[in-house]
Amino acid sequence: MRKIIMHRTGGPEVLELIEAPAPQAAPGHVVVEAEAIGVGWPDILIRRGIYRWMPPLPTSPGSDLAGHVIDVGEGVDSALIGSPVLVTARELPVRGGCYAEQIAVPVDALFRLPTHVALDAAVCLPNYQVAWNLLHEAPRGQPVQSVFIRGIAGGVGSALAQLAKSAGMKVFGSVSSEQKAAFAHQIGADHTINYTTENVADRVLALTGGQGVDLAVDHIGGPDLPDLLRMLGRWGLLVSYNASGGMPEKNLLAALRENGVRCPAVRIFEMHVYDDDRVNRRRTMQSVIDLLASGEIKPMISDRLELADAGRAHAMVEAGHGLGKVVLVPSLDRGKA
Repeated sequence: MRKIIMHRTGGPEVLELIEAPAPQAAPGHVVVEAEAIGVGWPDILIRRGIYRWMPPLPTSPGSDLAGHVIDVGEGVDSALIGSPVLVTARELPVRGGCYAEQIAVPVDALFRLPTHVALDAAVCLPNYQVAWNLLHEAPRGQPVQSVFIRGIAGGVGSALAQLAKSAGMKVFGSVSSEQKAAFAHQIGADHTINYTTENVADRVLALTGGQGVDLAVDHIGGPDLPDLLRMLGRWGLLVSYNASGGMPEKNLLAALRENGVRCPAVRIFEMHVYDDDRVNRRRTMQSVIDLLASGEIKPMISDRLELADAGRAHAMVEAGHGLGKVVLVPSLDRGKA
């Protein structure tokens, strides 16, 4: 059984492919054989050693895996064998562990999947779970008819676009190229703004006749974050779910006061708000599983790489050039389920 392991933190070169003993199903556990493994920012933060919920070294990064149950432990119904399932580290006691051909997990951590669902699409669902929360939970009941998505062509960004369009929202998004703009329109964007050539807030305001949007969603932060407040409409909300570009240089409270006539608000969102709320954590995941099963959403996969290429997959995500989700498969021949 092959897996990726890291003995130290650093760049993609610390990810090492090894042969390891096959996991055994302890009582109350199952063994899942991977068909598709998601690559995302939590994996990269683990590799860099800066993840707040860092697992102890040595470790295998990887937060999401889809496959089939191949063994069950004592106390688990053997009828589960052969079932398609999704494993996400959000349901596990320790983050990471999914960059492996097989993994043993508690049976109550599994999400059962319909048999007709493609597993490489299912492994994208944790991105959709984040997106669902950003659109439907973070506003806390405030009506949202329009949304701006910073980085709409990425894994979470493309999930946001599809879910927003499914909910009947008008969708605006920022891109860095014509290729990404075309992709964004394909997945539901009504308007795209190239942030390399235009002021994004000015353009959103122009496109909305000065009214602005109800919701702006950001994962970058950085010096441009306060400017996003200008594009918000009355009672508009800016939700930050990451800060890959660092903290804003400008005083955020001062920026809020400058736009006070529209009563804007800022909220931080992290999936860890559900760490001690299993019921709602699983509810939001089941919501997007149901949408995938019905065909309402179609996860977009940027690239499929073999497990041995995990380092290259990390470099691709960090560069931000992909369109959708980067997925690892045990082998490219098997990763077509």
